[in-house]
Amino acid sequence: MSNTVGNGDPLRIAYSPCPNDTFVFDAWAHGRVPGAPALDVTFADIDITNGMAERGELDVLKVSYAVLPWVLEEYALLPCGGALGRGCGPLVLTAEPGLDLAGKTVAVPGERSTAYLLFRLWAADVLPDGVGKVVVLPFHEIMPAVRDGRVDAGLVIHEARFTYQDYGLHCLADMGEHWESTTGLPIPLGAIIAKRSLGAERLRELAESARTSVRMAWDDPQASRPYVRAHAQELDPAVADQHIGLYVNEFTADLGDSGYAAVRGLLTRAAAEGLVPAIAPGALAFP
Repeated sequence: MSNTVGNGDPLRIAYSPCPNDTFVFDAWAHGRVPGAPALDVTFADIDITNGMAERGELDVLKVSYAVLPWVLEEYALLPCGGALGRGCGPLVLTAEPGLDLAGKTVAVPGERSTAYLLFRLWAADVLPDGVGKVVVLPFHEIMPAVRDGRVDAGLVIHEARFTYQDYGLHCLADMGEHWESTTGLPIPLGAIIAKRSLGAERLRELAESARTSVRMAWDDPQASRPYVRAHAQELDPAVADQHIGLYVNEFTADLGDSGYAAVRGLLTRAAAEGLVPAIAPGALAFP
């Protein structure tokens, strides 16, 4: 979709159809943020937007924090609009409670996902023998694959926190709980990035537009409901509300010191484990 509010050509943006993203961007996407540039919106799951970022496609993208080391030369991290939080981390699910993962197959939603980094950091701490095999599946296919015995365990994200018991599955471990207990920091999940070539003034304008859109959604939650429901049609409205409540919080409005510390901590630890390239000093700084 696109709108015609603002000056110049619409900015090309991609984010997921998940309730937190449609809630956050509803006011901006529909031209209700005063003075904000118009948007030309593409909906895509996070593994798709991660690839778009690596190829330098589009002006603004919602991506995994895990992909930042590969894209920060071309894109700047916006200090708002993304997803961090507490009590909202990925889960490792199994059909059999207390399963030993040594030698087992684990499905993950992408090897460049933040969930995968958190899983690998957890495994390095608590699974001395590691796992047998990691396979990548679209996140909506992971719980059925675990339930049906096609994989031994699955790493899940998003609303699966609220629905996994419907599949008869058990939570073996909470990656966010492990991260918080070992670092004391919030859990970094999804980031908003924009092309540095837009220029510092334009980037600051985008950040303010995103922040205003978030605050407008909080001020009038009912206004975003049609947009949220249109893109989450198979999701129970109560689950959609839980999803928004968990992933849209004070860090969405502003990363702040603890948010930036969480992102640096994740990428530093992951680089030390050889999971991502090290990022340059100052690479996360907003222009």
